[in-house]
Amino acid sequence: MVVSKLVRSRIGVLALLLLSGWGCSREPAPFVCTDPIGCVDVAAQEPLKFGVLQALNGQVAPLGQEQLRGIELALAKHRKKLLGHPVILQIEDDGCTAEGGANAALKIIADPQAVAILGSTCSGAAVTASAVMTNAGLTMISGNNSAPFLTSIGGKRAPHWQPGYFRTASNEEAAGKVAAQYAHANLGIRKAATIQDGDVYTRGLVEGFEQEFRRLGGDIVLSAGVDKGDAQMQPVLTAVVEAGAQLLFFPLFQPEGNRILLQSKGLAGLEQVVLMSDGALIEKSFLDAVGEKGKGMYFVGPASANGAFVKALAQEYVATFKAPPSTSYYLNAYDSVNLLFAAIEKVAVKEKDGTLHIGRQALRDALYMTQMFDGVAGRLSCDKFGDCARPIFNVLRLDDPAAGVEGLQANVLFTNAVQP
Repeated sequence: MVVSKLVRSRIGVLALLLLSGWGCSREPAPFVCTDPIGCVDVAAQEPLKFGVLQALNGQVAPLGQEQLRGIELALAKHRKKLLGHPVILQIEDDGCTAEGGANAALKIIADPQAVAILGSTCSGAAVTASAVMTNAGLTMISGNNSAPFLTSIGGKRAPHWQPGYFRTASNEEAAGKVAAQYAHANLGIRKAATIQDGDVYTRGLVEGFEQEFRRLGGDIVLSAGVDKGDAQMQPVLTAVVEAGAQLLFFPLFQPEGNRILLQSKGLAGLEQVVLMSDGALIEKSFLDAVGEKGKGMYFVGPASANGAFVKALAQEYVATFKAPPSTSYYLNAYDSVNLLFAAIEKVAVKEKDGTLHIGRQALRDALYMTQMFDGVAGRLSCDKFGDCARPIFNVLRLDDPAAGVEGLQANVLFTNAVQP
């Protein structure tokens, strides 16, 4: 039989390919982690583990509970799975304190399989928790922290910035400034007093307020402090009166914020003093506690989101938890999960059997590079300091306590949109 030259040529090429192993089934080369701070390896069918740090006890607990519920709603959207793996949470109560933040974070990083941390509620807890987190090579995203000291101040790295720390809540660097601008220009205030409790959050807002108020020509007649847990506020309130303040700015958490407001009522000389606080008190339990005594009080806080997706998620919230949300901040927690999961999906290496390899630095880098991510609370673009939300702040006044948080957030007197 005569074999053509073309056939002989093809047979020769095939033989060479077979000899070279091209036509053979080969096992892929084993994965080798080259990430500079290591990888998390998740075997097939094994869960992806995430830590959750929130304040879940005490009077700050409603804020932490809302964060946790926002996380749970996001997980439900993903059917509690990511890249084919079940997702499990290790939930730790950080107590809204620096010590609690460190201890809770240490419990999370004790598990080498922990991928990232969601939290915390309070900025004070985040200072220590983020230091523990970054040393362990993890990533941390908060839907509630807003103290400027955690990310950037004036476009420069803040004192407590840590690599791998991100947030979907707004940097409130400008919140104190907005409060001062409104007080000076709209309320005609020329003499103001401030009260803070030493927390990085309250201190940051007070410093921003005082600097801007002085720049505008106003006079800070009293810059006072209280300690967390203080019950008797009459001495500091009496000092406010004696200083001749026309406005008192007190960006405090509960219960100290409640006590300032309630104990100011009936105190001679404070009847005409304007009271102004911040977003930490834009919460149902605070409004329920102060009732009509809070009428006329001003607040500065992040603008609340709206739109079809926000309404749909609120309906899902009620259907899931059998109650309306007590704040709008659960939206930021919801966005933090989706932002984190999207970054993991970008960087994870998935083997045929489902095994995952997640580079720790690669995960951080993916988040730093995030631009125009569609969140429920707004589009997210992360900068080099970990701030992902565009800061937009409203000044609100409580005119109808019975209308609750929704009514308060609808009573917008002034909006300041800080340009990115």
